[in-house]
Amino acid sequence: MRKSKLIFFLGGAGSGKTTLAKALSRKYKAAFLDMDILLRPAAEAIMTLQGLDPSDRDSPEYKRLCRDLGYRITMDAALDNVQLGVDTLVVGPFTKETGTPDWIEQELARIGRSLDNTDVRVAYVYLQNEALYRQRITARQSPLDEWKLANWDAFRSSLDRKRVAWPLPTESIAYIDNSSDDPAIAFAELERRMYE
Repeated sequence: MRKSKLIFFLGGAGSGKTTLAKALSRKYKAAFLDMDILLRPAAEAIMTLQGLDPSDRDSPEYKRLCRDLGYRITMDAALDNVQLGVDTLVVGPFTKETGTPDWIEQELARIGRSLDNTDVRVAYVYLQNEALYRQRITARQSPLDEWKLANWDAFRSSLDRKRVAWPLPTESIAYIDNSSDDPAIAFAELERRMYE
Protein backbone atom coordinates (compact mmCIF):
# COMPACT_ATOMS: atom_id res chain seq x y z
CA MET A 1 0.00 0.00 0.00
CA ARG A 2 1.31 3.45 -0.96
CA LYS A 3 2.28 5.69 1.95
CA SER A 4 0.67 9.12 1.96
CA LYS A 5 3.15 11.95 1.63
CA LEU A 6 3.64 14.78 4.09
CA ILE A 7 5.84 17.34 2.36
CA PHE A 8 7.15 20.42 4.15
CA PHE A 9 8.09 23.51 2.13
CA LEU A 10 10.64 25.49 4.11
CA GLY A 11 12.80 28.50 3.34
CA GLY A 12 13.13 32.22 3.80
CA ALA A 13 10.52 34.80 2.87
CA GLY A 14 10.58 35.52 -0.85
CA SER A 15 12.22 32.21 -1.78
CA GLY A 16 9.16 31.06 -3.72
CA LYS A 17 8.23 28.11 -1.52
CA THR A 18 4.49 28.90 -1.65
CA THR A 19 4.46 29.24 -5.44
CA LEU A 20 6.30 25.94 -5.90
CA ALA A 21 4.08 24.16 -3.36
CA LYS A 22 0.95 25.37 -5.14
CA ALA A 23 2.27 24.15 -8.49
CA LEU A 24 3.07 20.71 -7.06
CA SER A 25 -0.29 20.55 -5.28
CA ARG A 26 -2.10 21.44 -8.50
CA LYS A 27 -0.33 18.76 -10.51
CA TYR A 28 -0.69 15.94 -7.95
CA LYS A 29 -4.03 16.98 -6.41
CA ALA A 30 -2.48 17.14 -2.95
CA ALA A 31 -3.84 19.12 -0.02
CA PHE A 32 -2.17 22.54 0.24
CA LEU A 33 -1.80 24.15 3.68
CA ASP A 34 -0.09 27.51 4.10
CA MET A 35 0.42 28.55 7.72
CA ASP A 36 0.08 32.26 6.85
CA ILE A 37 -3.37 31.68 5.37
CA LEU A 38 -4.61 29.34 8.11
CA LEU A 39 -3.49 31.63 10.92
CA ARG A 40 -4.36 34.98 9.33
CA PRO A 41 -7.86 35.57 10.81
CA ALA A 42 -6.74 34.62 14.33
CA ALA A 43 -3.46 36.55 14.05
CA GLU A 44 -5.20 39.71 12.85
CA ALA A 45 -7.70 39.50 15.73
CA ILE A 46 -5.04 38.79 18.37
CA MET A 47 -2.72 41.55 17.18
CA THR A 48 -5.58 44.07 16.93
CA LEU A 49 -6.81 43.22 20.44
CA GLN A 50 -3.28 43.86 21.72
CA GLY A 51 -3.18 47.25 20.00
CA LEU A 52 -0.53 46.02 17.54
CA ASP A 53 -0.23 46.05 13.74
CA PRO A 54 -2.55 43.28 12.43
CA SER A 55 -0.30 42.87 9.35
CA ASP A 56 2.84 42.17 11.40
CA ARG A 57 4.13 38.60 10.96
CA ASP A 58 7.72 38.98 12.09
CA SER A 59 8.16 41.06 15.23
CA PRO A 60 9.00 39.56 18.61
CA GLU A 61 5.47 40.53 19.78
CA TYR A 62 3.87 38.58 16.93
CA LYS A 63 6.01 35.54 17.61
CA ARG A 64 5.16 35.62 21.31
CA LEU A 65 1.43 35.96 20.73
CA CYS A 66 0.76 33.97 17.57
CA ARG A 67 3.62 31.76 16.42
CA ASP A 68 2.88 28.56 18.31
CA LEU A 69 -0.84 28.84 17.60
CA GLY A 70 -0.09 29.01 13.89
CA TYR A 71 1.97 25.86 13.93
CA ARG A 72 -0.65 23.98 15.96
CA ILE A 73 -3.49 24.99 13.62
CA THR A 74 -1.42 24.06 10.56
CA MET A 75 -0.24 20.72 11.86
CA ASP A 76 -3.70 19.70 13.09
CA ALA A 77 -5.04 20.28 9.57
CA ALA A 78 -2.06 18.49 7.99
CA LEU A 79 -2.31 15.46 10.27
CA ASP A 80 -6.05 15.19 9.60
CA ASN A 81 -5.33 14.95 5.86
CA VAL A 82 -2.50 12.44 6.37
CA GLN A 83 -4.85 10.29 8.46
CA LEU A 84 -7.25 10.28 5.51
CA GLY A 85 -4.47 9.08 3.21
CA VAL A 86 -4.25 12.40 1.35
CA ASP A 87 -0.86 13.69 0.20
CA THR A 88 -0.35 16.95 2.10
CA LEU A 89 1.92 19.90 1.34
CA VAL A 90 2.65 22.26 4.24
CA VAL A 91 4.21 25.71 3.81
CA GLY A 92 5.90 27.57 6.67
CA PRO A 93 9.31 28.39 8.12
CA PHE A 94 9.27 25.65 10.84
CA THR A 95 12.65 26.94 12.06
CA LYS A 96 12.39 25.77 15.67
CA GLU A 97 10.63 22.56 14.66
CA THR A 98 13.16 21.42 12.06
CA GLY A 99 15.94 21.93 14.62
CA THR A 100 14.24 19.54 17.06
CA PRO A 101 15.14 15.94 16.03
CA ASP A 102 12.09 14.18 17.50
CA TRP A 103 9.48 16.85 16.61
CA ILE A 104 8.17 15.14 13.45
CA GLU A 105 7.88 11.77 15.18
CA GLN A 106 5.97 13.36 18.06
CA GLU A 107 3.59 15.01 15.61
CA LEU A 108 2.93 11.79 13.69
CA ALA A 109 2.37 9.93 16.98
CA ARG A 110 -0.60 12.24 17.65
CA ILE A 111 -2.49 10.30 14.95
CA GLY A 112 -0.93 6.91 15.57
CA ARG A 113 1.50 7.27 12.67
CA SER A 114 5.26 7.10 12.38
CA LEU A 115 8.02 7.63 9.84
CA ASP A 116 7.63 3.95 8.93
CA ASN A 117 4.14 4.45 7.51
CA THR A 118 4.26 8.09 6.37
CA ASP A 119 6.45 9.41 3.56
CA VAL A 120 7.78 12.63 5.11
CA ARG A 121 9.83 14.83 2.81
CA VAL A 122 11.28 18.32 2.99
CA ALA A 123 11.72 20.81 0.17
CA TYR A 124 13.98 23.60 1.43
CA VAL A 125 13.65 26.40 -1.11
CA TYR A 126 16.38 29.05 -1.16
CA LEU A 127 17.87 31.87 -3.22
CA GLN A 128 21.56 32.37 -3.96
CA ASN A 129 21.98 35.70 -2.20
CA GLU A 130 20.40 38.17 0.19
CA ALA A 131 19.92 40.85 -2.49
CA LEU A 132 17.65 38.51 -4.45
CA TYR A 133 15.51 37.84 -1.35
CA ARG A 134 15.13 41.56 -0.76
CA GLN A 135 14.31 42.21 -4.40
CA ARG A 136 11.56 39.56 -4.45
CA ILE A 137 10.12 40.57 -1.08
CA THR A 138 9.97 44.20 -2.20
CA ALA A 139 8.41 43.29 -5.56
CA ARG A 140 5.47 41.41 -4.05
CA GLN A 141 4.36 44.59 -2.19
CA SER A 142 2.65 42.76 0.67
CA PRO A 143 1.69 44.58 3.89
CA LEU A 144 2.86 41.42 5.67
CA ASP A 145 6.43 42.30 4.61
CA GLU A 146 6.58 45.83 6.01
CA TRP A 147 8.25 44.78 9.27
CA LYS A 148 10.80 42.67 7.36
CA LEU A 149 11.87 45.56 5.14
CA ALA A 150 11.85 48.14 7.95
CA ASN A 151 13.95 45.87 10.19
CA TRP A 152 16.11 44.21 7.56
CA ASP A 153 19.23 43.90 9.73
CA ALA A 154 17.26 41.96 12.35
CA PHE A 155 15.28 39.99 9.77
CA ARG A 156 18.09 38.95 7.42
CA SER A 157 19.40 36.16 9.69
CA SER A 158 16.13 34.26 9.07
CA LEU A 159 17.25 33.85 5.44
CA ASP A 160 20.20 31.63 6.36
CA ARG A 161 19.74 28.04 5.21
CA LYS A 162 19.00 25.74 8.11
CA ARG A 163 19.83 22.10 8.64
CA VAL A 164 16.85 19.76 9.08
CA ALA A 165 17.52 17.65 12.18
CA TRP A 166 14.69 15.15 11.65
CA PRO A 167 15.76 11.49 11.21
CA LEU A 168 14.85 11.31 7.53
CA PRO A 169 16.76 9.54 4.75
CA THR A 170 19.08 11.90 2.86
CA GLU A 171 17.02 11.51 -0.30
CA SER A 172 13.91 12.79 1.54
CA ILE A 173 15.41 16.27 2.05
CA ALA A 174 15.95 18.43 -1.02
CA TYR A 175 17.55 21.87 -1.11
CA ILE A 176 16.00 23.58 -4.12
CA ASP A 177 17.69 26.64 -5.63
CA ASN A 178 14.90 28.90 -6.94
CA SER A 179 17.13 31.79 -8.02
CA SER A 180 16.43 31.48 -11.74
CA ASP A 181 13.88 33.75 -13.42
CA ASP A 182 12.43 30.56 -14.94
CA PRO A 183 10.41 28.78 -12.21
CA ALA A 184 10.22 25.63 -14.34
CA ILE A 185 13.86 24.86 -13.48
CA ALA A 186 13.22 24.67 -9.74
CA PHE A 187 9.90 22.89 -10.28
CA ALA A 188 11.51 20.12 -12.31
CA GLU A 189 14.02 19.45 -9.53
CA LEU A 190 11.30 19.68 -6.89
CA GLU A 191 9.04 17.21 -8.69
CA ARG A 192 11.87 14.76 -9.21
CA ARG A 193 12.82 14.86 -5.52
CA MET A 194 9.33 14.84 -4.01
CA TYR A 195 7.52 12.50 -6.43
CA GLU A 196 10.33 10.37 -7.86
